[in-house]
Amino acid sequence: MTDAQAWAETAEQTLLDEALRLAPAEGWTRLMVKRAGRALGLTPGEVELIAPNGPADLAALLSRRHDERALALLADLDPSGLKIRERIRRACEARLDAASPDEPAFRRWLGWLSLPQNLALGAKLAWESADVLWRWAGDTATDENHYSKRAILAGILTGAYAIRLSSGRPAALAFVDRRIDNVMAYETWKATGGFRPSAWMSMAAHALGRARYGARQSPE
Repeated sequence: MTDAQAWAETAEQTLLDEALRLAPAEGWTRLMVKRAGRALGLTPGEVELIAPNGPADLAALLSRRHDERALALLADLDPSGLKIRERIRRACEARLDAASPDEPAFRRWLGWLSLPQNLALGAKLAWESADVLWRWAGDTATDENHYSKRAILAGILTGAYAIRLSSGRPAALAFVDRRIDNVMAYETWKATGGFRPSAWMSMAAHALGRARYGARQSPE
């Protein structure tokens, strides 16, 4: 790693730390990113270099930080000793808990991702998180099952995030427990025509909308 690369990696994490401090009051916005950079003594050019896409870049950094934190929470757990259902349940629990320390900023992050222009990014980040968790769980599928598993789990995670923020951790885990059946039975779901590539996107959009507008609907 070059000195420039090391500086960029350190600077982006420091910028994210400052963004997490400011976001609860200021929102997940480009202006918030500029103010975070200014608070750190960075020039506008340096902020542009670190986060050329502004809040989108920091949104991705936060999601990946939480993915890494979830893996750290799972580090002492051997998934090979668990049934697959329990592996996925524990993985989802760890991912929810990974976001908990940043909850005020995470709430604004989730609301920002619920905007129509940001749904594609939200879907991409949910997919990445699902992939991280399935790999931890020992999944080695390379056929269409690889994509089906991640699509379903991405939808579960997104719904669980919204429920965690609106109704608390127990409600979010209860939602996960109910939806894990979708992961376990995904082949049957596809075979009966229930799985569509857009289905989990619709579920994710609904959950993000609930997070943004505060609709108190049944998590079912």
